[in-house]
Amino acid sequence: MSASERPRSKQEWLEKVYKPSVERFPEREDPMETSYARPVEPLYTPEDMDGWDYHESLGYPGQFPFTRGIQPTMYRGRLWTMRQYAGYGDAEETNARFHYLLEVGQTGLSVAFDLPTQIGYDSDDPMAEGEVGKVGVAISSLADMELLFRGIPLEKVTTSMTINATASILLAMYVAVAKKQGADLRKIGGTVQNDILKEYIARGTYIFPPGPSLRLITDVFAWCKDNLPSWNTISISGYHIREAGSTAVQEVAFTFANAIAYVQAAIDRGLQVDEFAPRLSFFFAAYTNVLEEVAKFRAARRLWARIMKERFGAKDPRSQMLRFHTQTGGATLTAQQPLNNVVRVTLQALAAVLGGTQSLHTNSWDEALALPSEGAVQLALRTQQILAYESGAADVIDPLGGSYYVEKLTDEIEEEAIRYINRIDDMGGALAAIEMGFQQREIQEAAWRYQQMVDSGRRVVVGVNRFRTDDEEPPKDILRVRPEVVQRQLERLRRVRDERDNGKVQHLLGVLEEAARSDANLMPVIIECVENYVTLGEICRVLRRAFGEQKEFMVF
Repeated sequence: MSASERPRSKQEWLEKVYKPSVERFPEREDPMETSYARPVEPLYTPEDMDGWDYHESLGYPGQFPFTRGIQPTMYRGRLWTMRQYAGYGDAEETNARFHYLLEVGQTGLSVAFDLPTQIGYDSDDPMAEGEVGKVGVAISSLADMELLFRGIPLEKVTTSMTINATASILLAMYVAVAKKQGADLRKIGGTVQNDILKEYIARGTYIFPPGPSLRLITDVFAWCKDNLPSWNTISISGYHIREAGSTAVQEVAFTFANAIAYVQAAIDRGLQVDEFAPRLSFFFAAYTNVLEEVAKFRAARRLWARIMKERFGAKDPRSQMLRFHTQTGGATLTAQQPLNNVVRVTLQALAAVLGGTQSLHTNSWDEALALPSEGAVQLALRTQQILAYESGAADVIDPLGGSYYVEKLTDEIEEEAIRYINRIDDMGGALAAIEMGFQQREIQEAAWRYQQMVDSGRRVVVGVNRFRTDDEEPPKDILRVRPEVVQRQLERLRRVRDERDNGKVQHLLGVLEEAARSDANLMPVIIECVENYVTLGEICRVLRRAFGEQKEFMVF
């Protein structure tokens, strides 16, 4: 083809080159569209960028609006923190798993708590029967927390705790353990999830109504500002929104709508935005469509910087930075041909790394079947280490920046997320929209649409609706919580109640109830309670009496 015959525009290329080729090689029938139902064009060029300006839209790493990364050096200076979410059975078993993970190269701990702990019941409560230690570690008192971190110096290891309704209590226990170790609280680093609004939207492990729940969250903000300055006081989670079936756009939009509500609640409590915003952190999912996920992370960074600067007037650059943890997509893992999950997790982890995450958890291949086995956990961690040291993905900052397709997706996701946030603002904010069932309905519709495509075969899930085999046998070596471990947990709790000063316990529970019915910050009294071995269930019983319990939002 001579120079005069070369296409002078994308449209001319489509007409003269692409379409004649399609006649010979018809396009696949798979839906060429994003998770948020935008069509994917066959080619992207500068013509798709709508006045795209390199310096304004991209900029440089470490500079507003942080599209290319929040730090000037990113992984050239320091790799992401490699965390493996772990917790099962009792504190003794989980402590052994923590030591194993640290020995094989994990650089931060991430704690999963069982369902009774998440919703405020002790392990011996009738409501906890059958659930103790099943989806995480059982923590009922400070004795459990002491055992959980036995032999682990908290000044030297950062810990992420996936806990929400009872976050203030678990953080109080962590602080008590650190004090017993003689640690300097100003050096204690980690994160407590502490994100209750997404529980009302997608997950369901709430206890109290929204008002008291937000009060507990802002109490943590205020107390940590003065006492635990290196702690991330909240991890605002899009992960569970995505796992409930949302699109990538909804994950960003609903997460940021919740974040706006938390920031406003803290300001309404009298905190200055730059006093607490640098300690806000986020938690996102990474799914298998690598380029869409990379664009999602880049769009989220840019959008959050603008929200904090333009909406809340944050002046400290640290307040404008989106610091986030990523977990690979648990809902994408399949029980059919489970070893395929190794490939899925690798792609998802690559998306998180190319997208600039600050820490990462890689799911284990057997998690669609049971709690992850030790060998599967090691392979998941090795996946991160291979990406870090062998793939080259960490050698350059924002390696996909400037890709026409990635930049177009980045712009689209930001624009669509802004539309959602504006709709939620018009409804009166995230909580009002939740009470109307808006986010829940949107997620349900997105999940239904995706499942319809899987059921019809238009969306391929390898090993599930295509490329199946008839001779599959489930793995035999999967992890199960042993009954004797549950009995050991119950016996430990009985000893705690027998050996503590029960007179002081009753006094402190009265002090807690009085404080809960006032506007005092509850963190100091909760810390005093747990230091005297008041149990999580006893604290929550008092708070239920003072605050009431939240009933499920009805979505019509």
